[in-house]
Amino acid sequence: MTTETPPVVPATPPRVTLRARLAKAWDSDLAWSFRHSPVAIVATAMTVLLLTASLCAGWIAPQNAFDPAAINLLDAYTKPGDTGMGSNTVFWLGTDNQGRDLFSAILYGSRVSLFVGFLSVAFSVVMGVGLGLISGYVGGRTDAFIMRVADIQLSFPAILIALLFFGVARGVIPPSHHEQMAIWVLIVAIGLSNWAQYARTVRGSTMVERNKEYVQAARVMGRPALFIMARHVLPNVTGPVLVIATINLALAIIEEATLSFLGVGVPATQPSLGTLIRFGQQYLFSGEWWILFFPALALVLLALSINLLGDWLRDALNPRLR
Repeated sequence: MTTETPPVVPATPPRVTLRARLAKAWDSDLAWSFRHSPVAIVATAMTVLLLTASLCAGWIAPQNAFDPAAINLLDAYTKPGDTGMGSNTVFWLGTDNQGRDLFSAILYGSRVSLFVGFLSVAFSVVMGVGLGLISGYVGGRTDAFIMRVADIQLSFPAILIALLFFGVARGVIPPSHHEQMAIWVLIVAIGLSNWAQYARTVRGSTMVERNKEYVQAARVMGRPALFIMARHVLPNVTGPVLVIATINLALAIIEEATLSFLGVGVPATQPSLGTLIRFGQQYLFSGEWWILFFPALALVLLALSINLLGDWLRDALNPRLR
């Protein structure tokens, strides 16, 4: 009489808990580099503080700086730390020519600048990474055409590309929709001026990855080209893209401020940091220095903290510097 051997049931792998994942992330090389970099810690804290303050402007700001009903003209030109004549309110950063609290205006203006910066970077990342993947994976005439367009664009300053697109868009969009579409036109204009950097970086990484064995195996299995690019190549080229996007976020915010300062950016009804600086420079030599100083200081702190964070991320992700 024979006895049947019961089938061997494979052991269930242990479930990885959230605590274990956090512990693994905390012990990673990137986390170690962050913990031992005071500049990265301070830059991250400043970035998070400014980002949180701008997102919570509706709860933090003493007044809605863009609501005409909340502004008292008798409070105009109040010095920092003084009490307004019309509302008996202490304005810690002073007021502008309309009696608008500068602290509130900076919080709301930072929200607009960050909104334009994040969306313009996201637009340029999607466009640049997509074209870079196609250029590096397909090669041939497609690669030559995309790279020549990128070379031509990189020969011009980004601000001129943004100004050109902004002027063309304003000529196409009906005048009645200029104010409603100004922010979205600005986002696309800044995004179109920065996509070439991502395309060139991703193209170089893709040309290296496409000749590796795992990509060749996917081709032999009959996987579509789009599937290979999205599933196998893209995850291996995101490191440099993340670094460029972090640094370009600060550049996009400065570019938005520059366009708004020139009067072709955000409309006056939705002022950003650049618009506040444009208004403040009119009073720089008339004694009301704070109208320009505090918005410019907020822009410098925001751009500097993001730039320092991007510099640390670039060094931390570079294996040669470990």
